[in-house]
Amino acid sequence: MFLEGIHHVSINVQDVAAAEKFYVEVLEMESLDRPDFGFPGAWLRAGDQEVHLMEMDSGPPLKEQHFAFRVSDIDALRERLADAGFTCSQPREIAGICRQAFTHDPSGNLVEFNQRL
Repeated sequence: MFLEGIHHVSINVQDVAAAEKFYVEVLEMESLDRPDFGFPGAWLRAGDQEVHLMEMDSGPPLKEQHFAFRVSDIDALRERLADAGFTCSQPREIAGICRQAFTHDPSGNLVEFNQRL
Protein backbone atom coordinates (compact mmCIF):
# COMPACT_ATOMS: atom_id res chain seq x y z
CA MET A 1 0.00 0.00 0.00
CA PHE A 2 1.33 3.43 -0.92
CA LEU A 3 -0.76 5.55 1.45
CA GLU A 4 0.36 5.71 5.08
CA GLY A 5 -2.26 8.16 6.38
CA ILE A 6 -3.20 11.80 6.14
CA HIS A 7 -0.23 14.14 6.48
CA HIS A 8 -2.15 17.42 6.73
CA VAL A 9 -5.38 19.21 6.03
CA SER A 10 -5.26 22.80 4.71
CA ILE A 11 -7.90 25.19 6.00
CA ASN A 12 -8.64 28.65 4.65
CA VAL A 13 -9.13 31.15 7.47
CA GLN A 14 -9.98 34.84 7.56
CA ASP A 15 -7.55 35.70 10.38
CA VAL A 16 -4.52 33.47 11.00
CA ALA A 17 -3.86 34.93 14.46
CA ALA A 18 -7.42 34.22 15.66
CA ALA A 19 -7.41 30.74 14.12
CA GLU A 20 -3.98 29.94 15.54
CA LYS A 21 -5.14 31.06 19.00
CA PHE A 22 -8.10 28.64 18.75
CA TYR A 23 -6.08 25.66 17.52
CA VAL A 24 -3.00 26.21 19.71
CA GLU A 25 -4.36 27.76 22.93
CA VAL A 26 -7.76 26.06 23.11
CA LEU A 27 -7.14 22.73 21.36
CA GLU A 28 -3.46 22.56 22.41
CA MET A 29 -2.01 21.85 18.97
CA GLU A 30 1.73 22.36 18.52
CA SER A 31 2.86 25.31 16.40
CA LEU A 32 5.47 24.40 13.76
CA ASP A 33 7.90 26.44 11.69
CA ARG A 34 6.41 27.39 8.33
CA PRO A 35 8.26 28.55 5.21
CA ASP A 36 7.34 31.95 3.75
CA PHE A 37 4.91 31.25 0.93
CA GLY A 38 4.13 34.92 0.34
CA PHE A 39 0.83 34.86 2.26
CA PRO A 40 -0.01 34.52 5.96
CA GLY A 41 -0.45 31.05 7.39
CA ALA A 42 0.53 28.65 10.15
CA TRP A 43 1.43 24.98 10.40
CA LEU A 44 0.12 23.08 13.42
CA ARG A 45 0.43 19.50 14.64
CA ALA A 46 -1.55 17.11 16.83
CA GLY A 47 0.06 13.69 17.10
CA ASP A 48 1.28 12.69 13.64
CA GLN A 49 -1.22 14.85 11.76
CA GLU A 50 -0.97 18.49 10.77
CA VAL A 51 -3.39 21.31 10.07
CA HIS A 52 -2.12 24.05 7.75
CA LEU A 53 -3.89 27.38 8.11
CA MET A 54 -3.93 29.65 5.06
CA GLU A 55 -5.19 33.22 5.31
CA MET A 56 -7.23 33.32 2.11
CA ASP A 57 -10.73 34.60 1.53
CA SER A 58 -12.42 32.01 -0.62
CA GLY A 59 -15.92 32.77 0.62
CA PRO A 60 -17.81 31.20 3.49
CA PRO A 61 -16.95 27.59 4.35
CA LEU A 62 -19.33 24.93 3.10
CA LYS A 63 -21.61 24.15 6.03
CA GLU A 64 -21.29 20.37 5.77
CA GLN A 65 -17.57 20.15 4.95
CA HIS A 66 -15.47 19.32 7.99
CA PHE A 67 -12.51 17.44 9.36
CA ALA A 68 -12.32 15.47 12.59
CA PHE A 69 -9.90 15.24 15.48
CA ARG A 70 -9.70 11.98 17.43
CA VAL A 71 -10.06 12.81 21.15
CA SER A 72 -9.80 10.81 24.36
CA ASP A 73 -12.37 12.74 26.46
CA ILE A 74 -15.03 14.57 24.49
CA ASP A 75 -16.82 15.84 27.61
CA ALA A 76 -13.69 17.51 29.01
CA LEU A 77 -12.98 19.05 25.61
CA ARG A 78 -16.52 20.46 25.42
CA GLU A 79 -15.97 22.12 28.81
CA ARG A 80 -12.66 23.59 27.63
CA LEU A 81 -14.33 24.96 24.49
CA ALA A 82 -17.17 26.48 26.54
CA ASP A 83 -14.65 28.10 28.91
CA ALA A 84 -12.96 29.66 25.86
CA GLY A 85 -16.30 30.98 24.53
CA PHE A 86 -16.96 28.39 21.82
CA THR A 87 -20.22 26.49 21.45
CA CYS A 88 -19.92 22.76 20.90
CA SER A 89 -22.81 20.44 20.09
CA GLN A 90 -24.00 17.78 22.49
CA PRO A 91 -22.15 14.52 21.83
CA ARG A 92 -24.00 12.10 19.60
CA GLU A 93 -23.24 8.40 19.79
CA ILE A 94 -22.94 6.20 16.77
CA ALA A 95 -23.68 2.84 18.37
CA GLY A 96 -20.59 0.73 18.89
CA ILE A 97 -18.34 3.15 17.01
CA CYS A 98 -17.87 6.59 18.52
CA ARG A 99 -19.22 9.70 20.19
CA GLN A 100 -18.96 12.87 18.13
CA ALA A 101 -19.51 16.58 18.72
CA PHE A 102 -19.01 19.63 16.50
CA THR A 103 -17.91 23.26 16.81
CA HIS A 104 -16.82 26.04 14.46
CA ASP A 105 -13.39 27.68 14.45
CA PRO A 106 -13.17 31.51 14.39
CA SER A 107 -13.51 31.50 10.58
CA GLY A 108 -16.63 29.31 10.62
CA ASN A 109 -14.94 26.05 9.59
CA LEU A 110 -16.80 23.04 10.99
CA VAL A 111 -14.61 20.89 13.26
CA GLU A 112 -15.62 17.46 14.54
CA PHE A 113 -14.31 15.79 17.70
CA ASN A 114 -14.50 12.02 17.61
CA GLN A 115 -14.09 9.75 20.63
CA ARG A 116 -13.91 6.08 19.75
CA LEU A 117 -15.90 3.67 21.92
